[in-house]
Amino acid sequence: MFTKILIANRGEIALRVIRACRELGVASIAVCSTADRDALHARLADERVCVGPEAPEDSYLNVPAILSAALSRGADAIHPGYGLLAENGDFAEACERSGLAFIGPRVRHLRLMGDKPRARRIVEKAGVRVLPGSPEPLADLADARTVADAIGYPILVKAAAGGGGRGLGVARDADALAAAFAVARTEGERAFGNNLVYVERYLERARHVEVQIVADRDRRLVHLGERDCSVQWRRQKLVSEAPAVGIDRRLRAQLVEASALAAEAVGYTNVGSVEFLVDPDGGFYFIEMNTRVQVEHAVPEALTGIDLVQLGIRVAAGEALALEQKQVTARGHAIECRVHAVSDAGPGARATVAAFHAPGGLGIRVESALQAGETVALAGEPLLAKVLAHGATREEALARLRAALAELVIDGVPTNLALLGRVLADPELARGPVHTNWLEDHAELARAAG
Repeated sequence: MFTKILIANRGEIALRVIRACRELGVASIAVCSTADRDALHARLADERVCVGPEAPEDSYLNVPAILSAALSRGADAIHPGYGLLAENGDFAEACERSGLAFIGPRVRHLRLMGDKPRARRIVEKAGVRVLPGSPEPLADLADARTVADAIGYPILVKAAAGGGGRGLGVARDADALAAAFAVARTEGERAFGNNLVYVERYLERARHVEVQIVADRDRRLVHLGERDCSVQWRRQKLVSEAPAVGIDRRLRAQLVEASALAAEAVGYTNVGSVEFLVDPDGGFYFIEMNTRVQVEHAVPEALTGIDLVQLGIRVAAGEALALEQKQVTARGHAIECRVHAVSDAGPGARATVAAFHAPGGLGIRVESALQAGETVALAGEPLLAKVLAHGATREEALARLRAALAELVIDGVPTNLALLGRVLADPELARGPVHTNWLEDHAELARAAG
């Protein structure tokens, strides 16, 4: 086991890793920007190191500064959390070259699955279905039009190195394709440093279902079931729940098998998730693989009692997976929602948290690093908190989550709490399941929420 881990992240995921380290008896080092010296993750870690000024590219994305901090403080591993450098193959390789373990998959896994067209080819060869699309990344609009004409509209245009809903757009005809192609290239370059895109058939009224996996270096693999992340706004997940409503035993088994095939095709190690689109008839198609701990990792943790963050650390330390599939038992139902800051203000806009109160009660789990008095950058609608409810049934979990959101207090920062409240109270959601365009099709919910 490691003796000291540097956490190359901030916010609630940094806190989550700090907690896992404490339970494992491992010392933790937090990195922070000059603006985050008093942030909760910097205060609660065993040590903290300032790695640069406020801008993320000068601090949390500053690879030389992060590596220097890890080496100077005697760390033997780096945990990237999610976002920022978590799926950056160059960063993982730099860690290894510096003699630091990267807590995540191997470099080749990051690069293989980070190249979305290549990942599609790999899993398709392994026997997993993918939607018709471009076999290679595209740099030219003319090539995109050729592929689109061959497979038919509507078309989904995606950044080749993208993820998390960024660099993604739908084109229903050739005119719309030009605009979507330009946006995907721009967002891909800005968010991932890569302006290549690919296109694939857009599946109408599909559900977003993903399977949580973990594998060790000897290719022992277990899954922690599936979760539904179909409630989305502007291509960003808002609500995640498990087990997925309306997924029967046969389809669940097929999704799990396809996830294992995708992971085994590259010899995947550590924690990850395999994402699928499920059509109304029960057909499913591979989207991508997230090669990191998932934002929604608390959902399978609540159902199974298995600590995924600790598992990822243990696997990265070379431990065998001391867990067999028959030991993984899901109990009840879990639903989690993301609370974001929302604002029309431009870059540089900030708000100060006047008050923060996290809800509690039976079956409630809150992941947040907010504290009263801190300022929050509003650009990009940052994640403020994740609120999860677990119950014996879906109805009980929904009732607990509604009550928890009513109790949550975040003053001074504009949030999407009103929208979440309306979404969770909607009869269609209560009946379930819904598709990825459901909230977009019911824009009156968002308008009514302000």
